[in-house]
Amino acid sequence: MSYPLLDRILSPADLRRLERESLPQLADELRAFLLESVSKTGGHLSSNLGTVELTVALHYVFDTPADRLVWDVGHQTYPHKVLTGRRNGMDRLRMKDGVSGFPRRNESDYDTFGVGHSSTSISAALGMAVAARNKGEDRRVVAIIGDGAMSAGQAFEALNNAGVIDANLLVVLNDNDMSISPPVGALNKYLARLLSGGTFNAARRAGEKMLAAIPNALEFANRVEEHVKGMISPGTLFEEFGFNYIGPIDGHDLDALVPTLQNLRKLNGPQFLHVITKKGQGYKLAEVDPILYHGVSKFDAVNGIEQGKAGGKPTYTQIFGDWLCDQAKADSRLIGITPAMREGSGMVRYANEFPQRFFDVGIAEQHAVTFAGGLACEGMKPVVAIYSTFLQRAYDQLIHDIALQNLPVVFAIDRGGLVGADGATHNGAFDLSYLTCIPNLVVMTPSDESECRRMLSTAYMLDCPTAVRYPRGTGPGAAVTPDLATLPVGKAEIRRQGKRVALLAFGSMLTPALKAAEALDATVANMRFVKPLDAELVRQLASEHELLVTLEENALIGGAGAEVARVLDDAGLGTPLQRLGLPDHFVDHGDTNLLLAELGLDAAGIERSVIARLGVAANS
Repeated sequence: MSYPLLDRILSPADLRRLERESLPQLADELRAFLLESVSKTGGHLSSNLGTVELTVALHYVFDTPADRLVWDVGHQTYPHKVLTGRRNGMDRLRMKDGVSGFPRRNESDYDTFGVGHSSTSISAALGMAVAARNKGEDRRVVAIIGDGAMSAGQAFEALNNAGVIDANLLVVLNDNDMSISPPVGALNKYLARLLSGGTFNAARRAGEKMLAAIPNALEFANRVEEHVKGMISPGTLFEEFGFNYIGPIDGHDLDALVPTLQNLRKLNGPQFLHVITKKGQGYKLAEVDPILYHGVSKFDAVNGIEQGKAGGKPTYTQIFGDWLCDQAKADSRLIGITPAMREGSGMVRYANEFPQRFFDVGIAEQHAVTFAGGLACEGMKPVVAIYSTFLQRAYDQLIHDIALQNLPVVFAIDRGGLVGADGATHNGAFDLSYLTCIPNLVVMTPSDESECRRMLSTAYMLDCPTAVRYPRGTGPGAAVTPDLATLPVGKAEIRRQGKRVALLAFGSMLTPALKAAEALDATVANMRFVKPLDAELVRQLASEHELLVTLEENALIGGAGAEVARVLDDAGLGTPLQRLGLPDHFVDHGDTNLLLAELGLDAAGIERSVIARLGVAANS
């Protein structure tokens, strides 16, 4: 395709040299480029198509990177990356050594704050605004946050703090799904310009000075203004936080966005702009089904994503979703909870079949966990479906509100280990480390699909907090039966008997361990439980082998291997122990299999490590 205007934009400085009348054409070209690009690489599509005009307007009005743009989550920043000199790198988006799918400070000066988890933008932007004020720097700071991210507590904590701090901060609420979306026509455009303009704000300041001399008059006038604005806009809440609320305006109308942002850039203090956008804007298929086109693999941009193809192994996420429905049929006490990840956690079918027992609490992980605790106190059996990386956000609640009280809450932890294209912000690299140290908590790591289902049933039957941690995608393809069979708690199994070396595999590492064991003639144990660990088997293997090797797709520090080391130390056993797992650095984005191979966690890497440790081949 041809992109005559976009070809001229190597940086936002080039964008700011364009006539304002050219911006709609640039937005059209940018949207077309994104569709062409993402259809070839995969990535987040709907959200990025929806922020094209907003991104163009922000870089056109603000002097980036001197002025700071702080994006929330990062799902909507592909237009930002294209306009800030990374267009040529978009053909390797989310691939190893390629452009990240999220803002990263070490990738560009225009990425002012690294993100990936939601609801951090206002806090970070406020910190930058206060720093600019204290250093005497004349710069503007803008936080761009979506309506979903606005549901999290941290966003409101930041708003509450920002409203009482004298710093120049603009919060832009990109609203594409909220029910408070009034008409966005000419009247709203006019009101936005009026309320953000210099004349209105100068008049307001003059009026405040005059009324301040009259007892109670200023307070009365402020209340009148508040209620008048509240009748024509939903901004009363944000005004109560201390922000000057503007909007809502059409986030796809550059003739509304640009002058409003130009006016807001001149104002001091906390400002709030509410814009209405449409996910998938400009691509009809994504407009109709923005969820399907939220995160996509490669697809035909003309014909769209093909759905309903038969065949293929079920993912661990699907295994969980099917189990949840079957367990719910067997026990009416089951309550399913997710923090805004119904589709990602495999709960769509459950939500449809058991709507009264399904709760999507929004992007509120802390609330999700404590909410589950309250349900458990009253005899319910809550199951919290959550990604490993997002459970980190509710660690205090997990310890204090669940484990300390020994409440029977099941945590179905998806995306344990490396996740591939989403990279360091989404890797489940730490859960075995941060879970195993918590008293009362049982921690399980399934090695295949059948074991995953049986572990979920086991967790549900226990009268204590439990965690079943499974990886993204598919497993080795083990047949799954529809029953609700359980496993003996804390018991591992020997999957192969060998000599000299014993490979102790946790979860996803069993498959490469079995393959490596053929070359090494090693014993392989499927450990299943990280806590309680099968200490008896560990001691037995230590007495029968020259070397124990633990394998885990988790950080080595404090992980499953560390638990094995503790058992050996407690028993006074001096059998050498080699621990293989994720290194002490953040693993970047890229193909998961390629990354695991580079880290030595594939079969060939395991074999090399063992041979290097022994000095000779294990089977010699």
